[in-house]
Amino acid sequence: MTIEPTRDFALALRLEYFTAAWGLLEAVVAVVAGIAAGSVALLSFGLDSVVETFSAGILIWRLKAPEGHGEVAERKARKVVGVTFFLIAAYILYESGTKLFLHEPPRASLPGIVLAAVALVVMLWLMVAKRRVAARINSRALAADAAETGVCAWMSAALLLGLGLNAWLGWWWADPVAALALLPIILREGFEGVRGEECSGDCDDA
Repeated sequence: MTIEPTRDFALALRLEYFTAAWGLLEAVVAVVAGIAAGSVALLSFGLDSVVETFSAGILIWRLKAPEGHGEVAERKARKVVGVTFFLIAAYILYESGTKLFLHEPPRASLPGIVLAAVALVVMLWLMVAKRRVAARINSRALAADAAETGVCAWMSAALLLGLGLNAWLGWWWADPVAALALLPIILREGFEGVRGEECSGDCDDA
């Protein structure tokens, strides 16, 4: 059943408000746990959560833009969302490279493992929900944000794998390598966002 446009916009706003609140919670937990464990993957995840919160704020601004200003707001929002991917990529590259070069092993982090598992489920649900609403209201900005949420889901999975291998098998290098493995996805989405393209060409999936 097709939802009325006004209800779709209201749903999109609720999703972005939830994303912002969840991102703040993730950021606090990930940064604190990352510092305690010396985990580049956790710290990178915390940074991504901050960016996701910022992205949610951009989308809230877009969805609440006055009538007649939507296109301008949407173009700006898409570019800002795209740039955030480059910020995440730069941090991951620097921190992961440093950890690998200096052979700095992180400590096991049970809070980090729990956070990654819960975040994986939440991010996948948010990604699907945003894509569906983006298709109904024809918002490429929201679709690009859904792609960033998808990257967050991949980061959650990589974080879970890296922390798990470090905790159970003592593979210290799994932590920075897990973060580095996400760079191709993050950079691709960044370029697409800056160029104003729809995320990965499949944003109209219902």
